[in-house]
Amino acid sequence: MVKARVGVIMYQTSASKGQELVAQRMVKWFLRLGYDAYLITSIYHDNKELIKHRVVETSVEGYVYFEKDPAIGLPTIRVDSYVAKWPPRRIMFKNFVDVLRRIYDNFEVNALITHSTLWNGPEETAKYVMWRRMLNTLGLEQSKVFFAHMSHYQPPDPTRYDVIERAYRLSWNHLAFPEIFKAANYLLCVTPLEGEEMIRFGARPEQVYIFPGGIDDDEVSDLNLVDSSDFRAKYRIPDNVKIVAYLGTIEERKNPLAVVRVARLLRHRKDVHFVIAGKPGDQWGDVVEEARGLTNVTLTGELSVEDKKKLIKESYVNIIMSKMEALGLTQLEFMYGGVPVITSAVYGQRWVVRNGVDGIHVNGPDDIEGAAKAVERLLDHPDERDVMGRNASERASNFLMSRLIRDLAKVIDNYLAS
Repeated sequence: MVKARVGVIMYQTSASKGQELVAQRMVKWFLRLGYDAYLITSIYHDNKELIKHRVVETSVEGYVYFEKDPAIGLPTIRVDSYVAKWPPRRIMFKNFVDVLRRIYDNFEVNALITHSTLWNGPEETAKYVMWRRMLNTLGLEQSKVFFAHMSHYQPPDPTRYDVIERAYRLSWNHLAFPEIFKAANYLLCVTPLEGEEMIRFGARPEQVYIFPGGIDDDEVSDLNLVDSSDFRAKYRIPDNVKIVAYLGTIEERKNPLAVVRVARLLRHRKDVHFVIAGKPGDQWGDVVEEARGLTNVTLTGELSVEDKKKLIKESYVNIIMSKMEALGLTQLEFMYGGVPVITSAVYGQRWVVRNGVDGIHVNGPDDIEGAAKAVERLLDHPDERDVMGRNASERASNFLMSRLIRDLAKVIDNYLAS
């Protein structure tokens, strides 16, 4: 039986960004399950060069291979790449069809999974896959290649993107998706809502495969065992309050400013404290200014993995008021830890968090009063909060990466063997 040798293709690596982490976790868990797997990516890690351009430009194969990548510790193939001027700031691969051919010759990769949109990796992979299949049809090639694309799709909403950015995204969606659909065996969609979007763009229903991002088992396996007794003292949070936690980049899309405004409405309550944790982004200055003088708000900045676990364990409620969210990996981590979620319920969030079951939906990212009432509802009804927490934990346990990858690997192996 032919066994999958997997290449996961993403435009860069990252220590914190959602799409990049999903791609990296895929490789990690394919390896854990006994498969050969590689991350195929650019020379960039969190938008900074990890290796110099000249290193890949002067390489014989057009890539540099790390058995253990210095940034992420996984088998990684870093290909020749650049930051584009159109669309601006996007990372693109150079001569990628030929590079894939070389990767196949040297690593015998027979299953390819591309991630994200608005860059050339998925399109070039589709071309490579179609070429290989044409060789097969013409009798020049006998081996098969599996191809799946995971777009992490977010609608080009005018409230989220300016008109130029929307034009880029609409153009890519209408031109690239049809070509990808022709070549792809499956489209890995983080929610059924995204699956419906793909079908509207022209995908066949049988191509849609629900793959909800995935929680890294290693990062949540010891949540109940973590000693969080020093967390409150470290960040000067009173022992007699319940923590409402925001965890994510401090950026406009995630809308942590709304969380501060919820805290302002509830500053009269002495039994609740808001913790806003995450890497400073484009909304950091506004959040700092809005939180000034609020004694019921603590800004921690970016947390270590250990402190993130402690925050989850100490939290009474997780809150997210995002303007756009394809899924919400952070919400799944809180849910796994038995913490219900108050959410703006945009896009994928309204599927991940079931209203009244795992948490509470409010009326969009600007519903500050609704979010404040939801916090008070759970503060005043701890039994309801506990039921939601148990439901949330049970639901999130279905989204462990080990389980998701095991199921996907069976699908790939069956295709290659058929």
